[in-house]
Amino acid sequence: MHRENIQLRPERASDYRIVEELTREAFWNHYVPGCNEHYLVHMMRESESFIKELDIVATENETLVGNIMYTKANIRCDNGEKCPVISFGPISVLPGFQGQGIGTLLIEHTKKLAKDLGYKAILIYGDPSYYSRFGFTAAETYKIGTPDNMYAAPLQALELTEGALSDCSGRFFEDPIFDIDEAKAKEFDKSFPYKELQNSYPSQERFLQLVKMRTPRL
Repeated sequence: MHRENIQLRPERASDYRIVEELTREAFWNHYVPGCNEHYLVHMMRESESFIKELDIVATENETLVGNIMYTKANIRCDNGEKCPVISFGPISVLPGFQGQGIGTLLIEHTKKLAKDLGYKAILIYGDPSYYSRFGFTAAETYKIGTPDNMYAAPLQALELTEGALSDCSGRFFEDPIFDIDEAKAKEFDKSFPYKELQNSYPSQERFLQLVKMRTPRL
């Protein structure tokens, strides 16, 4: 696969199920046994926070191999104000196409799109060792923490406009759609082919490490 063979375009309604399938393949057993990300994708498109213009798929010879989705979020600032930001995730690449730069193409393309659309900053939860290459830094740098007022290593921030987060110290809140109903997610998964649950993967161990990297936000 050559990166020049990869095409990026907006997701279409006819892509929906295929994107859910590739998301399931990308995340199955990655963070935890199984995954809920395909259910999240299914629900996100109906959310008021969903940003349709930033819902982009990657294709090779018309075959869908990757996808990135964004939602609106906000920082509840210590001064009582709200700072609007955006967040991406899931970002999915089919396992057979991972490590070939498709995720990079999706992130860099949508970063530019988001800036052109007037968005000022992106906050995500992700592995700092990966997202630092895209200019993300610890949200703690801007005194931004989690809803329960903790600094968390996976909470990463990127200013699209210089100084956008300079007066936004506070707590980051995603859309409530990320509070996934586990029972509904399991029921939704039954409409897909059976896959085994497995644990003790290195990616699962790394996820557990990152989850524990929290300090009180004083």
